[in-house]
Amino acid sequence: MPSSQPNRAARACTAAAPFLSRLPIAALAACLAPALVHAQGSAAEQVVITANRTPQPLSSVLADISIVDRVEIEKSGAQSVAEVLARLPGIEFIRNGGPGASTSVFIRGGETRHTAVYIDGMRVDSQATGGAQWEQIPLEQIERIEVVRGPAAAVYGSDAVAGVVQLFTRRGKGPLQGNAALTLGSYATRQLQAGVSGAAGGFDYSLSAAHGRSDGEDARTAAVVGHNPDRDGWKRSSLQARAGVRIDERQRVEASLLASRLEAGYDDFTPGQDDESRHRLATAGLSWRAQWSEGATTRAQLGRTRSTYETQPSFYRTQTTLGTAMLQHEQRIGANLLSATLERRDDRLENAPDAFNAGFGGKRHQNALGLGWRADLGAHSLQANLRRDDDSEFGGKSTGSLAWGFAFAPQWRVHAALASSFRVPTLYQRFSPYGNPALVPESGRNAEIGLRWADKDSTLQLGVWRNRLQNLINFGAAGPCADAFGCYVNVGRARLEGVTLSGRTRLAGVTLRGSTDWHDPRNLSNDKILARRARRLASFGAESSWAGWTLGSEVQAVGRRFDNAGNTRALGGYALVGVYASKPIAAGWVLDARVDNLGDKAYERAYGYTTPGRSASLSLRWSSL
Repeated sequence: MPSSQPNRAARACTAAAPFLSRLPIAALAACLAPALVHAQGSAAEQVVITANRTPQPLSSVLADISIVDRVEIEKSGAQSVAEVLARLPGIEFIRNGGPGASTSVFIRGGETRHTAVYIDGMRVDSQATGGAQWEQIPLEQIERIEVVRGPAAAVYGSDAVAGVVQLFTRRGKGPLQGNAALTLGSYATRQLQAGVSGAAGGFDYSLSAAHGRSDGEDARTAAVVGHNPDRDGWKRSSLQARAGVRIDERQRVEASLLASRLEAGYDDFTPGQDDESRHRLATAGLSWRAQWSEGATTRAQLGRTRSTYETQPSFYRTQTTLGTAMLQHEQRIGANLLSATLERRDDRLENAPDAFNAGFGGKRHQNALGLGWRADLGAHSLQANLRRDDDSEFGGKSTGSLAWGFAFAPQWRVHAALASSFRVPTLYQRFSPYGNPALVPESGRNAEIGLRWADKDSTLQLGVWRNRLQNLINFGAAGPCADAFGCYVNVGRARLEGVTLSGRTRLAGVTLRGSTDWHDPRNLSNDKILARRARRLASFGAESSWAGWTLGSEVQAVGRRFDNAGNTRALGGYALVGVYASKPIAAGWVLDARVDNLGDKAYERAYGYTTPGRSASLSLRWSSL
């Protein structure tokens, strides 16, 4: 029978799994494609914003995108945004210790600085490290996460080389309601969150505060230099506020604020020293939206973020202040949607004097014009974006993207896309004692193709992509800078390519989800795998209900990696199993329980840094509605 063909193909691919890593990526895709016919997953229609900075149905997006809502965040038991992202296809993270430690997120094998990050539409970045400092972002204040995998510089400008992550705080709706949550867990972890939200007439509001702390565990192993055999705990306080006013039937104004303060222990290079990092993050924004007609919309936004990082007793302090202004207009003409965007970005870096330098700083700005076109022509969809960024230091930089989608059969769609991207060097990389004023921007060119099947209760996606990067900035040996320890230089070329297969289904009362990735994040300068990047990733989960309980389990698997650029220090692969249960115990009250790393697996995300063993948490949540 014809329907047996996909099953036989799937069994053949499974049996051949040990050998597939030796095949070209295109061959992997060809092997996996027949199995799509019988796959199922959740296909509930959702509206997303991140792909093009404009609301559109998920089913019409010509990009590889994932959405995580507050329910999924709570089920995950995660303590950080990075931990939530690592459950999505194509994403992994590393951390130098516990939840408050320095964290990097890799989307499709790109560096952490190659992901553009926004909170309520406001850009978050560091002109010291490059990219968002993920540990600063308070997960307890995040209501929804949207992730676009793949370059989006033609829409967002500098930094969107590997992807874009948009984080949204809670927006008030309906009558006044209160919410609160208390969580207790291993390592003496305790967290409390409380808030109110609602809407009345043309006014909506949301206010939330949270505080958490943990005694933690020793951040480093005894075998490394600088180890201090203490417990490196953390504590965080955060506040979120958001309010909107509908001026009339056409116009709405909204203001938002997020503030977070984090203190976390770590081990530096001085044995026995009680090191501590102190983080501050503040974002504030004001936006206006006007719906002039069914086909005409104008948006404007002003935003400001400040990210501060300080260490004690070995003093170091850096602060990035970022201001943005954006004006966008969209006009629908028949089957065509046209958009024009004007944008301004101002960056400022201030580094205080310390034991190694006399202090330094700098500032820069970028002005940009972006143009977009989208056309839905029956079964075909076309989208093109062009953007010109004028940087105060590097002059003009043009980027573009072109995407095509074709619904060739009921529930089936194929899409293909080409895109270019860039990332300008940080002010620290140019003007610090290790800086090099001659640095030029990193750039990338990406090509991908995807296949999507969706039913009312199910989806499955297959994606194949290749991203070539040039002028990568690395920290190398002594060179064109004042410091003999080392300098930043443009030396790198990389090729990031891979295959991602993901899906979700509900079968016999059980919700199943899963994804698997085959990556080849390679440094073309020496033909080595990029440091701390895995070539194999997988995530699987199952959830069902029984006797009033919601019961679930999940597995996260990460393949072998190398801790250094020369690929001489290997980090073993690992698989972590987690289980969770949830039950309403009274009107408005829900009890959640979770155990992570059920098998007490010993593993490393980064050489010399510890990771949690078996751990448990218990949460009591309340909502007035």
